[in-house]
Amino acid sequence: MEGKAIIFSAPSGAGKTTIVNKLLEKFANLKFSISATTRKPRPNESHGKDYYFLDKEDFESRINTGELLEWEEVYEGTFYGTLNKEVERIWSEGNHVVFDVDVKGGLKLKKKFGDQALAVFVKVPSIDILAERLSSRSTESEEALKIRIGKAALEMQEEKNFDQVVVNESLDQAVVEAERIVLNFLAS
Repeated sequence: MEGKAIIFSAPSGAGKTTIVNKLLEKFANLKFSISATTRKPRPNESHGKDYYFLDKEDFESRINTGELLEWEEVYEGTFYGTLNKEVERIWSEGNHVVFDVDVKGGLKLKKKFGDQALAVFVKVPSIDILAERLSSRSTESEEALKIRIGKAALEMQEEKNFDQVVVNESLDQAVVEAERIVLNFLAS
C-alpha cells in the first residue's frame, strides 16, 4: 500500500520542524521521514531519531546506488537527502509520510510524488524576523548565520511553486492552519 506524502519546506528558522512535530502529535497515521545528512549532530540530536548521520563517503555511496529518493548539497560540503527505505517503511505500516525538508528537496519530492503529495511552504512575515529567530538559536557562528539568511532570501522566492503556504507569524495560528490543510488533503 502506498500512502500519501506531505512535504513541509521552509527557509531555516521559519518553524517548519515545530509545525511538523505538532502535526505528528495530532495525526496518528502521519509518520515522520527521517532524513539523512552529513552534518554533525547538534546537542540533543540522535542518529535514527532526528537524522541518519552519515559520513560523506557513505552518503555519496548511497547516491551512486540509488538509495536516495532525493538529495541536495544544502550548504557547501553538507548533504541532506531522503532514503527510499524510509518512505517504504512508513507506507508498508499503512501510514502517510510527512517530510521536513529544505526548499529544493521539497520541490524534488513534489515532482516525484505528483498528485500523491501535498507540498506546503512555511514562511515568516519578513526576512528580518527570520534573522532574529536564527540568531536567537545561538547554534551557529555569525558567518554561518549570514549564509543561512542569504539562502533564505532565495528560498522565499520559491513559495509560488508549492501547493499551500502557511505564514508563521503566530505559531498557534500556523499550526491550526497546517492541521486544516493536512486534514483536507488526507480526506481528498
